[in-house]
Amino acid sequence: MDSFEPLIKTLLAMAWVVEARDPYTGGHLWRVSQFARRTAEAAGLEQAEVMCCMLGGFLHDLGKVGVPDAILRKPDKLSDDEYEVIKTHPEVGRRLLGDHPLRALVEAAVFMHHERPDGRGYPQGSPAEAIPQEARIVGICDAFDAMTSTRPYRQGMPSERALQIIEDNLGQQFDQAMGQVFLKLGRHGLLSDIVGHSEPGIPLEHCLGCGPIIVRSRSHHHGDALYCPNCSGEYILKLEQGRAQITPSGRAGAPAQLIPQFDAALCDELITLARAGLPNIHIHTQTHSPWWRRILG
Repeated sequence: MDSFEPLIKTLLAMAWVVEARDPYTGGHLWRVSQFARRTAEAAGLEQAEVMCCMLGGFLHDLGKVGVPDAILRKPDKLSDDEYEVIKTHPEVGRRLLGDHPLRALVEAAVFMHHERPDGRGYPQGSPAEAIPQEARIVGICDAFDAMTSTRPYRQGMPSERALQIIEDNLGQQFDQAMGQVFLKLGRHGLLSDIVGHSEPGIPLEHCLGCGPIIVRSRSHHHGDALYCPNCSGEYILKLEQGRAQITPSGRAGAPAQLIPQFDAALCDELITLARAGLPNIHIHTQTHSPWWRRILG
């Protein structure tokens, strides 16, 4: 029996758990995955390689599950020692992948998305020629989303400013060829529907009291209650003429209401895309094409 769907669900669920721990990063994994997918498509990569970039983008921060909450949720800039802890997450992510049957599809993005062409990245300080293509793409997309997203200690910058920083650092922090592709997409407005969104058509909502992202999905309806993951404040969702607005109720959520809800619909959407782009994967068979023998090891 083809076990691709349950296997990929285990990876997506692991990544989602990491994102749910940080109140400021809602939608980060989806955004990076979609930036990576569009960049790979625009670069003319094969469909299967595009899907590996998309999946790698969603899984890239898997290792942050090993970062203590005190560091992951710190409202100020990190100290040097705390940053050293953050820098362990690529190795932790690689270890978490373990012997997972789909490990080879995402390992490069998980382990090497912070490597740099100038050799000053981490965890290995790899030279440009040793950094796989999907890791180069995900690294650009991750940095762009970090720059354009609001954190406790700073507001997200405008997209054009972030694109300029990428351009200024091509060949040093960012891959020259893939960076140019990303810049063209960004400057032609082809990423604007992803920036500031947590999934297709869902712009980010923020707590009016303390600032973190309040997660809203397409499964939410008019009148539903949403909760700040940081201060537990309750908001009521209003949907009128295609526009969403959240209004504070003045109440705080009970513990049972604050349990993060896994976005199964978004997960299924990613799986459908991956299945379409990876048509030749049949776990536990030996009928892979040469490309898949290389990917699956």
